[in-house]
Amino acid sequence: MCLPGRLSDPVSGLLLLRAPIAIGVAAMSTAEMLTSGLKGRGFSVLHTYQDHLWQSGDKSCPPSIAPLALDPTDLSEDKGSVQVDPTLQEDVRRLTLEGEEEIGEVHQACGEKSLSEASEDTSAGAPNQDSTDSKTLREQMDELLQRCFLHALKCRVKKADLPLLTSTFLGSHMFSCCPEGRQLDIKKSSYRKLSKFLQHMQQEQVIQVKELSKGVESVVAVDWKHPRITSFVIPEPSPSSPTIQEGSRGQPYHPPDIKSLYCVPASMTLLFQESGHKKGSMLEGSEVRMIIINYAKKNDLVDADNKNLVKLDPILCDCILEKNEQHTVMKLPWDSLLTRCLEKLQPAYQVTFPGQDPIVKKGKICPIDITLAQRASNKKVTLVRNLEAYGLDPCSVAAILQQRCQASTTVTPVPGTKDSLQVQIQGNQIHHLGWLLLEEYRLPRKHIQGLEKAPKPSKKK
Repeated sequence: MCLPGRLSDPVSGLLLLRAPIAIGVAAMSTAEMLTSGLKGRGFSVLHTYQDHLWQSGDKSCPPSIAPLALDPTDLSEDKGSVQVDPTLQEDVRRLTLEGEEEIGEVHQACGEKSLSEASEDTSAGAPNQDSTDSKTLREQMDELLQRCFLHALKCRVKKADLPLLTSTFLGSHMFSCCPEGRQLDIKKSSYRKLSKFLQHMQQEQVIQVKELSKGVESVVAVDWKHPRITSFVIPEPSPSSPTIQEGSRGQPYHPPDIKSLYCVPASMTLLFQESGHKKGSMLEGSEVRMIIINYAKKNDLVDADNKNLVKLDPILCDCILEKNEQHTVMKLPWDSLLTRCLEKLQPAYQVTFPGQDPIVKKGKICPIDITLAQRASNKKVTLVRNLEAYGLDPCSVAAILQQRCQASTTVTPVPGTKDSLQVQIQGNQIHHLGWLLLEEYRLPRKHIQGLEKAPKPSKKK
């Protein structure tokens, strides 16, 4: 049904209102609407005021615009091909008035607060005229910014960390001090930019900021005896909710227990069948060593003259020796024997998440792969792959990185795969990634490759 007070331009399909509160596509021209008596489906609505898309933005209200005067003669088709009935023209006037009343109600519901915020946007620095007790979004974000700043200086930043890149200070320290359930967004504060906020803190002599290299600022000094820092009371953390969560399930993230295993191939079944293992059995390295030692002792293969050597029987020869060694190598030291046995076994691994059954797979576990790629205009992007193998949700990681790096992130399928996803972040963000994966997710460094590509800190002048 065509919504009251909403008429469309026949060419563009735009809504003619005092202020638009919906975006859609016209299902028919204005002439067809009038011919049908303004009945039936007039628009396909794509986005409306107060829907989910609006809630994900700044939640602003429609602006106050002078009433739109519609001339009914403009509603007819060009060249006068369609004649408008006078009663329908009267309906158009009535619908326009009803639409204006709707907009008036919307503005009344929004209150004077939205009008004061709109005036702040047009005149920077203008004081808020709202006399209500509740703080504006901008005031709340300023307060949160100050809190995270002081909390980071008092608890996370040490003298040995200085000089500290301002981007690292924000991403690795300030964001970590943000209370649960809230999101620090500097763009929504009165400062708009981190550099402007830090300059203000420098004027208050809390910190000292210098440009150690062109275009890159660093915090070079902190006055930890400043009253702003000493008087700051550290908020008590919520015991029921950790800082880092796994995303889709909303549960605390704990790094998995990863073990390297060895799978018995068909060519080595004779060596392991005495110990009760068959083809495809999964064994840990310590189990393999014990089986080989027991096999050698049970079959009296330890050299009587030199206990460090093991005589090779036909089974050992077939399992671990190359073809050109079959008739030349008769004995091997213990360490060489064990090493050769491990090399002949097939690699496998076991991943165990807390409270879940172990996941055993053949092959080697793929490390989290961090790479840099070049995009249009020589812009760099950081790509992260294989997060799923470690129980990490790529969408959750992308959201955290977007907040900490203050850069756009996207999640896309890995080229050539069906189920694997990759996270793309604007710029070289490997430093932030390393901090997140190593310090907060507590993943072993050996399972992360590409950390060496992080931007190197500038040299002190």
